[in-house]
Amino acid sequence: MTIGVVGAGAFGTGLAISLVSTGQKITLWGRQPDHVAQMQATGENAKRLPGIPLPASLDLTSDVGFLAETETVLLAIPMQQLGPFVASHRDLLDGKNLVACCKGIDLARQVGPSVILQESCPKSTVAVLTGPSFAIDIARGMPTALTLACADETKGRALQQSLTTPNIRLYRTTDVIGAELGGALKNVVAIACGAVMGAHLGESARAALMTRGYAEMVRMAEKLGARSDTLAGLSGFGDLSLTCTSDTSRNYRFGLSLGRNEGFDPSVTVEGAATAKAASALAAEIGVEMPITNAVAALATGSISVQDALKSLLSRPLKEE
Repeated sequence: MTIGVVGAGAFGTGLAISLVSTGQKITLWGRQPDHVAQMQATGENAKRLPGIPLPASLDLTSDVGFLAETETVLLAIPMQQLGPFVASHRDLLDGKNLVACCKGIDLARQVGPSVILQESCPKSTVAVLTGPSFAIDIARGMPTALTLACADETKGRALQQSLTTPNIRLYRTTDVIGAELGGALKNVVAIACGAVMGAHLGESARAALMTRGYAEMVRMAEKLGARSDTLAGLSGFGDLSLTCTSDTSRNYRFGLSLGRNEGFDPSVTVEGAATAKAASALAAEIGVEMPITNAVAALATGSISVQDALKSLLSRPLKEE
């Protein structure tokens, strides 16, 4: 099978490096020609994964035309850029196996990546690849387990076989909504956890936010038709555990900067910030209570402080767990 990875960021590059080991033809596409030329010249993605060599058999390109000859396309681009990219290139993408590797909720429409892909490319098989993973671990060949969600079980099995690598073990599910919501909403909770740690509010506060944040994730997912057991797996609880406890996570680091009242590098994509706003709006629309998500949305826009957010959460009416 020919596989293309769209997006030469850290995660897309890590996936491409790992997939090369399967012996399939793998092409990594980058948006900026000068960045791709630099990778070709140096044999590494110094901008995103410095020090990690790119396999000689990995094809690198900035020409989107390569998609015409590609069977399966992994879209490892930021969630808020997914819609415009797919709309611009639907003639090349429709009918392919399309695998969303981004985690988030579209800010404009309050939908996940699978809806965007299926509406733009109705002839395609759509899947979502998500779960607890850092790009650097995947690129270094460290063992990683992920969830591959595809509504079509037969096609999901075929994708599972072609995308599994010596260091990436894929678990399959047909619950696409649950898988993509788990991957999206855990980033919101990670920002909250980073904020409390940055403000020196303690490990106990972080544990409480992870637990109650997980409850919010399940409430929204079930309301939208997902299965709660999906959120208990890699795409929910697993990803939440990793992202809320490591400063390798961009969302957690962004939360740390909020808690410390420091600036954050604007060139770093923080999916959870936009997702918090989108999820907060969606929660109000469908009638789901999500106080932590609402607090993170307000924090991300600078309308409240960490201390005010904590006060609002602690002053909520007492209730059963």
